[in-house]
Amino acid sequence: MTRRIITVGTLCLGLLSGLPATTYSVLADPAVVRVRGTIEAVEGGHVTIKPRIGQSVSVKFADAMKVAAASKAEIGDIKPDSYVGTAATPQADGTLKALEVAVFAPSMRGTGDGHYPWDLEKENTMTNGAVGALTGTAGRTITVTYKGGEKTITVPEDVPIVALNPSDKSVIKVGARVVAITKADATGAVVADRLIVGENGTVPPM
Repeated sequence: MTRRIITVGTLCLGLLSGLPATTYSVLADPAVVRVRGTIEAVEGGHVTIKPRIGQSVSVKFADAMKVAAASKAEIGDIKPDSYVGTAATPQADGTLKALEVAVFAPSMRGTGDGHYPWDLEKENTMTNGAVGALTGTAGRTITVTYKGGEKTITVPEDVPIVALNPSDKSVIKVGARVVAITKADATGAVVADRLIVGENGTVPPM
């Protein structure tokens, strides 16, 4: 199998050429690229990721790369004071409608705290913070508080919910779905400082 090392610059050109945002997504920091797909190969210090559309991407592991495992969860796992992250779209009334929710393990509390632009869909945001009130039908309206503010977010019934737990490279397996948060190194290679790997068929939705 032939692999190509694709630089961040090439990924950005792919966006300009019309590849969907679900293939390669650029965050607010143009140096950061999120690569979503299926693990095609694992060899030493790198992994090959096959996105839904487009060429395979060879991603090197940073020396201090962090790995999180994503597993299926449900609305009942979101409790008062849970620490969550949710990509969402703005609504006319000023609230947000979730596209996905990740419930962090207690040891990961504080990860990405805040409210900022995201890249799942056009004009969506990410909110990471502590859950306050749960209201509405089956507790599907949540208040998420972060440093400097709070947001009210509705979680539709069809929205994927996952639990995130600290893990290690043992979960990086061929066939697993993955989200790699990457930057280019001095040679132009794509290097991941974080991987979110789905367990037991789970697709990391973020």
